[in-house]
Amino acid sequence: MEQQKTIQSTARRTFLWMPKLDLYVVREFMIPFSVLIFAFSLLFLIGDVFNDVDKFIEKENATAAAIRYFMLKMPGNLLFVMPITVLLSCMYTLANMGRRLEITAMRASGISLFRCSVPIFVIAFLVMLLNFWFSEAIVPKCAMETVRIMRSIGEDGSDSAYRNNKSVQYQTADNMRSWMFGSFTEDSSQYNVRLKFFREEKAADGSIQRVQDRVLNAKKAEYIDGKGWKFYECTEKTVLQENGLFNLPKQHDVLFVSSDDIPETPEMIETAITNPDMLSSLEIYHFLKQNPDLPKPIRALYQTYLYRHLAFPWACFLCAFLALPLAAKNQRSGIFTSIMSAVGVIVAYQILSDVFIMLGKSGQIPPVIAGLLPTVAFAAYGIILARKAG
Repeated sequence: MEQQKTIQSTARRTFLWMPKLDLYVVREFMIPFSVLIFAFSLLFLIGDVFNDVDKFIEKENATAAAIRYFMLKMPGNLLFVMPITVLLSCMYTLANMGRRLEITAMRASGISLFRCSVPIFVIAFLVMLLNFWFSEAIVPKCAMETVRIMRSIGEDGSDSAYRNNKSVQYQTADNMRSWMFGSFTEDSSQYNVRLKFFREEKAADGSIQRVQDRVLNAKKAEYIDGKGWKFYECTEKTVLQENGLFNLPKQHDVLFVSSDDIPETPEMIETAITNPDMLSSLEIYHFLKQNPDLPKPIRALYQTYLYRHLAFPWACFLCAFLALPLAAKNQRSGIFTSIMSAVGVIVAYQILSDVFIMLGKSGQIPPVIAGLLPTVAFAAYGIILARKAG
């Protein structure tokens, strides 16, 4: 009886900090992790260079812009390769330790495979937090900057109508205002602005139709935070309700319109004209909150990306969690079988995720399912394997 209590006490202590074992596992994991991060980053960089370098070669004095462009592409590449790097590194570490009978020795000492992998789980959790920080704070800014660089050299680096010194058209969600910017900038001042106001009117057949109410043309429009818009050198034309023709235009040196009449802000317009995949989840959330009347297909598109952004970083942690049963299952088969299993799982997850994103964007399935289900299924698969592995 005393011997049994001693064994149980020892088993409980194995979940505490064990410096030699934990630091050894960390070292064994960080070596392949560092190598794979570097290798994948280099491969993606080579791919980006082959795809885009010709756009810079044709331009004069574009060397600095090219270097900056390819460096700004790196955070997005790291965001994508982090989950598979964690999975492959974890599989390699556990399979290698199994091949050298180190896991067998640990189990014989009363240390379970799960306890052996705790340091890897901690690293994977930190990588998950890093991945989330990248996706929220780093990657969107870098992606937008790459678009600016392409615009500056006269190339369209993205299909979005984004930013500086480019004409931009924006239609409000309720279709009651239509903006045209001859030059849309990052700050609060916009240039060569045309703003159309619309109103709803009952037609002869009883239907509600949208008709033009007035038009503002201004050389400059400046947004005053929380107050409204100032239009400089502005021409205002109103539409007569009787015949639909324009009234005589009014000239204004400065015309102020409050936020009650024009609630749009430059940030709101900027978010709306940017590809949702280049926005952070916080920006998407604020955009959806500020535009409750978005058409259903557009709202589904943004919601799908929102849930996708929130779910994808968890793949880094789930990859480590999934690697444990896969490594135990393929321990006798060798490292190659373990790595192939890992690659197969992560490829299946990526394909499933892309398919669900397409279905969510098209409105065929609810956005919450499109964004979260692949990651939830990934986690469920890992739990099932872990239970089978014992």
